[in-house]
Amino acid sequence: MREPTEILIVGAGLVGTSLALALDAAGRKAVLLEASPPVSAAPAAVPADDNDRNLVLGRASVNALRALQVWPLLEAAAGTIRRVEISRAGEFGRVRLSAADAGVDTLGRVVPGRVLAAALESRLAACRNVQRVAPAKLVALMQTESGWRARIATAEGERDIDARLVVGADGSASQVRAQVGIGAQEHDYAQSLFVCTVACERDLPDCAFERFTDEGPVALLPLPNGRRGLVLTVSADRHDEVVAMDDAAFVALAQQRSGWKLGALSRPGKRHAHRIRRVLADALTAPHAVLIGNAAQTVHPIGAQGFNLGLRDALTLAEMIAAADDPGAAALLREYAKRRQPDRDGVLAFSHGLISLACLSQPALAPLRSLALHALDRVPPLRRAIARRGMGFRGTPPEAVLETGP
Repeated sequence: MREPTEILIVGAGLVGTSLALALDAAGRKAVLLEASPPVSAAPAAVPADDNDRNLVLGRASVNALRALQVWPLLEAAAGTIRRVEISRAGEFGRVRLSAADAGVDTLGRVVPGRVLAAALESRLAACRNVQRVAPAKLVALMQTESGWRARIATAEGERDIDARLVVGADGSASQVRAQVGIGAQEHDYAQSLFVCTVACERDLPDCAFERFTDEGPVALLPLPNGRRGLVLTVSADRHDEVVAMDDAAFVALAQQRSGWKLGALSRPGKRHAHRIRRVLADALTAPHAVLIGNAAQTVHPIGAQGFNLGLRDALTLAEMIAAADDPGAAALLREYAKRRQPDRDGVLAFSHGLISLACLSQPALAPLRSLALHALDRVPPLRRAIARRGMGFRGTPPEAVLETGP
Protein backbone atom coordinates (compact mmCIF):
# COMPACT_ATOMS: atom_id res chain seq x y z
CA MET A 1 0.00 0.00 0.00
CA ARG A 2 1.31 3.44 -0.94
CA GLU A 3 0.41 6.45 1.16
CA PRO A 4 0.84 9.92 -0.38
CA THR A 5 1.99 12.94 1.62
CA GLU A 6 3.39 16.34 0.79
CA ILE A 7 6.33 16.24 3.16
CA LEU A 8 8.08 13.38 4.94
CA ILE A 9 10.27 14.39 7.87
CA VAL A 10 12.72 11.66 8.86
CA GLY A 11 13.84 12.25 12.43
CA ALA A 12 11.77 13.54 15.34
CA GLY A 13 14.50 15.11 17.43
CA LEU A 14 14.38 18.73 18.54
CA VAL A 15 14.87 20.15 15.03
CA GLY A 16 12.62 17.70 13.17
CA THR A 17 9.81 18.21 15.68
CA SER A 18 10.20 21.99 15.46
CA LEU A 19 9.79 21.76 11.69
CA ALA A 20 6.67 19.64 12.12
CA LEU A 21 5.14 22.25 14.43
CA ALA A 22 5.92 25.06 12.00
CA LEU A 23 4.42 23.15 9.07
CA ASP A 24 1.31 22.31 11.09
CA ALA A 25 0.83 25.99 11.90
CA ALA A 26 1.13 26.77 8.17
CA GLY A 27 -1.50 24.16 7.34
CA ARG A 28 0.89 21.88 5.40
CA LYS A 29 0.40 18.12 5.60
CA ALA A 30 3.42 16.15 6.78
CA VAL A 31 4.41 12.75 8.10
CA LEU A 32 6.96 12.67 10.93
CA LEU A 33 9.00 9.48 11.11
CA GLU A 34 10.39 8.71 14.54
CA ALA A 35 12.73 5.84 15.39
CA SER A 36 11.83 5.73 19.10
CA PRO A 37 8.44 5.39 20.77
CA PRO A 38 6.84 8.77 21.60
CA VAL A 39 7.94 10.34 24.88
CA SER A 40 5.07 11.11 27.22
CA ALA A 41 6.92 12.71 30.14
CA ALA A 42 5.81 16.20 31.09
CA PRO A 43 8.50 18.88 31.45
CA ALA A 44 8.00 19.04 35.21
CA ALA A 45 8.76 15.32 35.52
CA VAL A 46 12.36 15.72 34.38
CA PRO A 47 14.81 15.42 37.32
CA ALA A 48 16.72 18.70 37.75
CA ASP A 49 20.10 17.00 38.12
CA ASP A 50 19.71 14.38 35.40
CA ASN A 51 19.62 16.33 32.15
CA ASP A 52 21.92 15.05 29.45
CA ARG A 53 22.56 18.65 28.35
CA ASN A 54 21.54 22.18 29.07
CA LEU A 55 20.88 24.07 25.87
CA VAL A 56 21.75 27.74 25.46
CA LEU A 57 18.97 29.30 23.40
CA GLY A 58 19.87 32.53 21.66
CA ARG A 59 17.27 35.27 21.76
CA ALA A 60 16.20 34.41 18.21
CA SER A 61 15.49 30.81 19.28
CA VAL A 62 13.39 31.97 22.23
CA ASN A 63 11.38 34.12 19.81
CA ALA A 64 10.97 31.10 17.53
CA LEU A 65 9.80 28.81 20.33
CA ARG A 66 7.36 31.49 21.42
CA ALA A 67 5.99 31.64 17.87
CA LEU A 68 5.59 27.84 17.94
CA GLN A 69 3.69 28.14 21.26
CA VAL A 70 6.34 26.02 22.97
CA TRP A 71 8.00 28.66 25.13
CA PRO A 72 5.23 28.93 27.79
CA LEU A 73 5.76 25.22 28.52
CA LEU A 74 9.41 25.70 29.42
CA GLU A 75 9.89 29.25 30.59
CA ALA A 76 9.67 28.28 34.27
CA ALA A 77 12.59 25.86 33.84
CA ALA A 78 14.79 28.32 31.94
CA GLY A 79 17.81 30.16 33.25
CA THR A 80 18.42 33.71 32.01
CA ILE A 81 21.54 35.10 30.33
CA ARG A 82 21.97 38.85 30.52
CA ARG A 83 25.76 38.83 30.53
CA VAL A 84 28.46 36.62 29.03
CA GLU A 85 32.11 36.64 30.12
CA ILE A 86 34.69 34.98 27.86
CA SER A 87 38.30 34.45 28.96
CA ARG A 88 41.41 32.30 28.43
CA ALA A 89 43.02 30.48 31.35
CA GLY A 90 46.31 32.07 32.33
CA GLU A 91 45.84 35.14 30.10
CA PHE A 92 44.67 38.64 31.02
CA GLY A 93 42.27 39.45 28.17
CA ARG A 94 38.54 38.92 28.42
CA VAL A 95 35.36 39.93 26.60
CA ARG A 96 32.18 40.90 28.43
CA LEU A 97 28.93 41.00 26.49
CA SER A 98 25.72 42.35 27.97
CA ALA A 99 22.07 42.58 27.04
CA ALA A 100 22.11 46.27 27.98
CA ASP A 101 24.86 46.97 25.44
CA ALA A 102 22.86 45.08 22.79
CA GLY A 103 19.69 47.04 23.59
CA VAL A 104 17.66 44.03 24.76
CA ASP A 105 16.55 42.64 28.12
CA THR A 106 18.17 39.20 27.67
CA LEU A 107 20.79 37.70 25.37
CA GLY A 108 19.28 34.23 25.69
CA ARG A 109 18.04 31.53 28.02
CA VAL A 110 19.29 28.15 29.23
CA VAL A 111 16.92 25.17 29.20
CA PRO A 112 17.42 21.51 30.10
CA GLY A 113 17.37 19.46 26.92
CA ARG A 114 14.81 16.99 28.20
CA VAL A 115 12.48 19.80 29.26
CA LEU A 116 12.64 21.24 25.75
CA ALA A 117 12.01 17.80 24.24
CA ALA A 118 8.99 17.25 26.50
CA ALA A 119 7.57 20.69 25.65
CA LEU A 120 7.91 20.03 21.91
CA GLU A 121 6.26 16.64 22.44
CA SER A 122 3.35 18.27 24.24
CA ARG A 123 2.78 20.69 21.36
CA LEU A 124 3.17 17.95 18.76
CA ALA A 125 0.34 15.99 20.35
CA ALA A 126 -2.03 18.87 19.48
CA CYS A 127 -1.07 19.05 15.78
CA ARG A 128 -3.79 18.40 13.22
CA ASN A 129 -1.79 18.33 10.01
CA VAL A 130 1.12 16.14 11.14
CA GLN A 131 0.86 12.36 11.20
CA ARG A 132 3.47 10.81 13.46
CA VAL A 133 4.66 7.29 12.76
CA ALA A 134 6.58 5.84 15.69
CA PRO A 135 8.47 3.74 16.28
CA ALA A 136 9.45 3.35 12.65
CA LYS A 137 12.66 2.85 10.70
CA LEU A 138 13.51 4.12 7.25
CA VAL A 139 14.43 1.08 5.16
CA ALA A 140 15.03 2.67 1.76
CA LEU A 141 14.35 5.72 -0.40
CA MET A 142 13.46 5.22 -4.06
CA GLN A 143 13.22 8.19 -6.39
CA THR A 144 9.95 8.69 -8.27
CA GLU A 145 8.91 11.13 -10.95
CA SER A 146 7.42 13.54 -8.41
CA GLY A 147 9.59 12.90 -5.35
CA TRP A 148 10.59 9.90 -3.25
CA ARG A 149 9.02 6.64 -2.14
CA ALA A 150 10.08 5.80 1.40
CA ARG A 151 9.88 2.21 2.57
CA ILE A 152 9.53 2.14 6.32
CA ALA A 153 9.42 -0.67 8.85
CA THR A 154 6.97 -0.50 11.74
CA ALA A 155 5.74 -2.99 14.33
CA GLU A 156 2.90 -3.82 11.94
CA GLY A 157 5.23 -4.48 9.00
CA GLU A 158 6.61 -2.52 6.06
CA ARG A 159 4.75 0.24 4.25
CA ASP A 160 5.50 2.77 1.52
CA ILE A 161 5.05 6.54 1.75
CA ASP A 162 5.22 8.70 -1.39
CA ALA A 163 6.43 12.24 -0.61
CA ARG A 164 7.04 15.30 -2.78
CA LEU A 165 9.73 16.42 -0.32
CA VAL A 166 11.84 14.34 2.04
CA VAL A 167 13.48 16.19 4.91
CA GLY A 168 16.50 14.60 6.58
CA ALA A 169 16.45 15.63 10.23
CA ASP A 170 17.99 12.35 11.33
CA GLY A 171 21.24 13.48 12.89
CA SER A 172 24.96 13.32 12.19
CA ALA A 173 24.83 9.80 10.74
CA SER A 174 21.89 10.73 8.51
CA GLN A 175 20.46 7.84 6.52
CA VAL A 176 18.52 10.31 4.35
CA ARG A 177 21.76 12.09 3.47
CA ALA A 178 23.35 8.82 2.38
CA GLN A 179 20.32 7.55 0.45
CA VAL A 180 19.79 10.73 -1.58
CA GLY A 181 23.45 10.72 -2.57
CA ILE A 182 24.89 13.58 -0.52
CA GLY A 183 28.37 13.02 0.88
CA ALA A 184 29.79 14.48 4.10
CA GLN A 185 33.15 15.58 5.45
CA GLU A 186 34.11 14.70 9.01
CA HIS A 187 36.64 16.27 11.35
CA ASP A 188 37.57 14.69 14.68
CA TYR A 189 38.40 17.37 17.25
CA ALA A 190 40.02 14.72 19.49
CA GLN A 191 37.93 16.03 22.37
CA SER A 192 35.18 14.71 24.63
CA LEU A 193 32.42 16.75 26.23
CA PHE A 194 31.14 16.15 29.76
CA VAL A 195 27.93 17.85 30.89
CA CYS A 196 26.14 17.92 34.23
CA THR A 197 24.85 20.40 36.79
CA VAL A 198 26.79 21.69 39.79
CA ALA A 199 26.26 23.91 42.80
CA CYS A 200 28.43 27.04 43.17
CA GLU A 201 29.55 28.74 46.36
CA ARG A 202 28.88 32.19 44.94
CA ASP A 203 26.30 33.41 42.49
CA LEU A 204 26.60 36.05 39.81
CA PRO A 205 23.01 36.13 38.58
CA ASP A 206 22.19 35.81 34.89
CA CYS A 207 25.84 35.59 33.83
CA ALA A 208 27.27 32.79 31.66
CA PHE A 209 31.00 32.08 31.79
CA GLU A 210 33.07 30.50 29.03
CA ARG A 211 36.77 29.84 29.64
CA PHE A 212 39.22 28.45 27.10
CA THR A 213 42.08 26.16 28.05
CA ASP A 214 44.63 24.03 26.21
CA GLU A 215 42.29 21.00 26.50
CA GLY A 216 39.22 22.86 25.28
CA PRO A 217 36.50 25.18 26.59
CA VAL A 218 34.61 24.98 29.87
CA ALA A 219 31.35 26.80 30.55
CA LEU A 220 29.13 27.50 33.56
CA LEU A 221 25.55 28.36 32.60
CA PRO A 222 22.88 29.92 34.85
CA LEU A 223 19.88 27.79 35.77
CA PRO A 224 16.80 28.91 37.72
CA ASN A 225 17.20 26.47 40.63
CA GLY A 226 20.39 27.88 42.12
CA ARG A 227 22.54 25.47 40.18
CA ARG A 228 24.74 25.84 37.10
CA GLY A 229 25.01 23.82 33.94
CA LEU A 230 28.63 22.67 33.57
CA VAL A 231 30.08 22.00 30.12
CA LEU A 232 33.59 20.56 30.36
CA THR A 233 35.77 19.61 27.40
CA VAL A 234 38.74 17.26 27.78
CA SER A 235 41.16 15.74 25.29
CA ALA A 236 39.90 12.47 23.81
CA ASP A 237 42.73 10.46 25.36
CA ARG A 238 41.35 11.36 28.80
CA HIS A 239 37.78 10.25 28.03
CA ASP A 240 37.89 6.93 29.89
CA GLU A 241 39.83 8.47 32.79
CA VAL A 242 37.21 11.18 33.34
CA VAL A 243 34.33 8.72 32.93
CA ALA A 244 35.86 6.62 35.74
CA MET A 245 36.32 9.55 38.16
CA ASP A 246 34.28 9.71 41.33
CA ASP A 247 32.41 12.93 42.07
CA ALA A 248 35.19 14.43 44.16
CA ALA A 249 37.82 13.91 41.48
CA PHE A 250 35.51 15.21 38.75
CA VAL A 251 34.66 18.36 40.72
CA ALA A 252 38.37 18.94 41.37
CA LEU A 253 39.04 18.73 37.62
CA ALA A 254 36.14 21.07 36.82
CA GLN A 255 37.34 23.52 39.49
CA GLN A 256 40.87 23.53 38.13
CA ARG A 257 39.61 24.14 34.60
CA SER A 258 36.90 26.71 35.36
CA GLY A 259 38.67 28.73 38.04
CA TRP A 260 37.20 30.29 41.17
CA LYS A 261 35.02 33.08 39.78
CA LEU A 262 31.96 31.41 41.32
CA GLY A 263 33.80 30.01 44.34
CA ALA A 264 33.91 26.31 45.14
CA LEU A 265 31.96 23.88 42.95
CA SER A 266 30.10 21.00 44.62
CA ARG A 267 27.28 18.46 44.36
CA PRO A 268 27.63 17.43 40.70
CA GLY A 269 24.59 15.87 39.04
CA LYS A 270 24.66 12.86 36.77
CA ARG A 271 27.39 13.18 34.14
CA HIS A 272 26.93 12.56 30.42
CA ALA A 273 29.80 12.22 27.97
CA HIS A 274 29.88 12.92 24.23
CA ARG A 275 32.68 12.59 21.67
CA ILE A 276 33.09 15.79 19.63
CA ARG A 277 33.33 15.79 15.86
CA ARG A 278 32.24 18.03 13.03
CA VAL A 279 30.16 16.57 10.20
CA LEU A 280 29.40 18.78 7.20
CA ALA A 281 27.12 17.68 4.36
CA ASP A 282 28.57 18.41 0.92
CA ALA A 283 25.21 19.93 -0.07
CA LEU A 284 22.02 20.90 1.71
CA THR A 285 19.67 19.65 -1.00
CA ALA A 286 19.14 16.93 -3.59
CA PRO A 287 16.17 16.54 -5.97
CA HIS A 288 13.05 16.72 -3.77
CA ALA A 289 15.16 16.36 -0.62
CA VAL A 290 16.69 18.70 1.96
CA LEU A 291 18.86 18.30 5.07
CA ILE A 292 18.40 20.30 8.27
CA GLY A 293 19.99 20.36 11.72
CA ASN A 294 22.77 17.89 12.49
CA ALA A 295 22.10 16.02 9.24
CA ALA A 296 23.23 19.17 7.41
CA GLN A 297 25.93 20.25 9.83
CA THR A 298 27.10 18.97 13.19
CA VAL A 299 29.24 21.71 14.70
CA HIS A 300 31.53 21.94 17.72
CA PRO A 301 29.40 22.74 20.80
CA ILE A 302 31.47 25.84 21.59
CA GLY A 303 29.14 28.81 21.82
CA ALA A 304 26.14 26.42 21.86
CA GLN A 305 25.23 27.18 18.25
CA GLY A 306 24.17 23.72 17.00
CA PHE A 307 20.49 23.55 17.95
CA ASN A 308 20.04 27.28 17.37
CA LEU A 309 21.35 26.90 13.81
CA GLY A 310 19.19 23.83 13.19
CA LEU A 311 16.09 25.60 14.47
CA ARG A 312 16.70 28.42 11.98
CA ASP A 313 17.07 25.75 9.27
CA ALA A 314 13.66 24.34 10.18
CA LEU A 315 11.84 27.67 10.39
CA THR A 316 13.36 29.00 7.18
CA LEU A 317 12.28 25.86 5.35
CA ALA A 318 8.76 26.00 6.79
CA GLU A 319 8.45 29.68 5.88
CA MET A 320 9.54 29.08 2.29
CA ILE A 321 7.24 26.13 1.62
CA ALA A 322 4.22 27.48 3.52
CA ALA A 323 2.47 28.64 0.35
CA ALA A 324 4.44 26.67 -2.28
CA ASP A 325 2.54 24.59 -4.82
CA ASP A 326 5.33 21.99 -4.77
CA PRO A 327 7.36 21.87 -1.53
CA GLY A 328 10.06 19.90 -3.35
CA ALA A 329 10.44 22.20 -6.36
CA ALA A 330 14.05 22.55 -7.52
CA ALA A 331 13.94 26.37 -7.58
CA LEU A 332 12.59 26.51 -4.03
CA LEU A 333 15.31 24.19 -2.71
CA ARG A 334 18.01 26.17 -4.50
CA GLU A 335 16.72 29.35 -2.91
CA TYR A 336 16.61 27.64 0.50
CA ALA A 337 20.28 26.61 0.23
CA LYS A 338 21.25 30.12 -0.90
CA ARG A 339 19.37 31.74 1.96
CA ARG A 340 20.87 29.46 4.61
CA GLN A 341 24.46 29.74 3.39
CA PRO A 342 25.52 32.98 5.17
CA ASP A 343 24.14 31.81 8.53
CA ARG A 344 25.61 28.33 8.15
CA ASP A 345 29.01 29.57 6.96
CA GLY A 346 29.17 32.14 9.74
CA VAL A 347 28.46 29.64 12.50
CA LEU A 348 30.88 27.09 11.04
CA ALA A 349 33.66 29.66 10.72
CA PHE A 350 33.03 30.94 14.25
CA SER A 351 32.93 27.55 15.97
CA HIS A 352 35.82 25.95 14.09
CA GLY A 353 38.02 29.04 14.06
CA LEU A 354 37.49 29.85 17.72
CA ILE A 355 38.22 26.35 18.95
CA SER A 356 41.34 26.21 16.76
CA LEU A 357 42.71 29.55 17.93
CA ALA A 358 41.49 29.96 21.51
CA CYS A 359 42.49 26.46 22.63
CA LEU A 360 45.75 26.27 20.71
CA SER A 361 48.63 25.61 23.10
CA GLN A 362 51.17 28.10 21.77
CA PRO A 363 52.82 30.34 24.39
CA ALA A 364 53.78 32.84 21.71
CA LEU A 365 50.07 33.39 20.94
CA ALA A 366 49.12 34.24 24.51
CA PRO A 367 49.97 37.98 24.41
CA LEU A 368 48.28 38.41 21.03
CA ARG A 369 45.13 36.59 22.18
CA SER A 370 44.98 38.68 25.34
CA LEU A 371 45.48 41.93 23.48
CA ALA A 372 42.80 40.96 20.95
CA LEU A 373 40.26 40.14 23.69
CA HIS A 374 41.21 43.27 25.64
CA ALA A 375 40.75 45.47 22.56
CA LEU A 376 37.47 43.80 21.59
CA ASP A 377 36.12 44.35 25.10
CA ARG A 378 36.65 48.08 24.65
CA VAL A 379 34.99 48.54 21.25
CA PRO A 380 31.21 48.70 21.86
CA PRO A 381 30.15 48.34 18.19
CA LEU A 382 32.15 45.10 17.90
CA ARG A 383 30.73 43.79 21.15
CA ARG A 384 27.21 44.55 19.93
CA ALA A 385 27.90 42.83 16.59
CA ILE A 386 29.18 39.71 18.36
CA ALA A 387 26.20 39.72 20.72
CA ARG A 388 23.74 40.05 17.84
CA ARG A 389 25.25 37.10 16.00
CA GLY A 390 25.33 35.09 19.21
CA MET A 391 21.63 35.81 19.70
CA GLY A 392 20.97 34.24 16.27
CA PHE A 393 20.35 37.31 14.10
CA ARG A 394 22.64 36.49 11.21
CA GLY A 395 22.13 36.55 7.44
CA THR A 396 18.43 36.53 6.52
CA PRO A 397 16.68 35.05 9.56
CA PRO A 398 13.23 33.45 9.30
CA GLU A 399 10.44 35.80 10.24
CA ALA A 400 9.52 33.72 13.30
CA VAL A 401 12.75 34.69 15.06
CA LEU A 402 12.47 38.43 14.51
CA GLU A 403 11.17 41.07 16.88
CA THR A 404 10.99 44.83 17.02
CA GLY A 405 13.69 45.15 19.68
CA PRO A 406 17.03 44.14 18.05
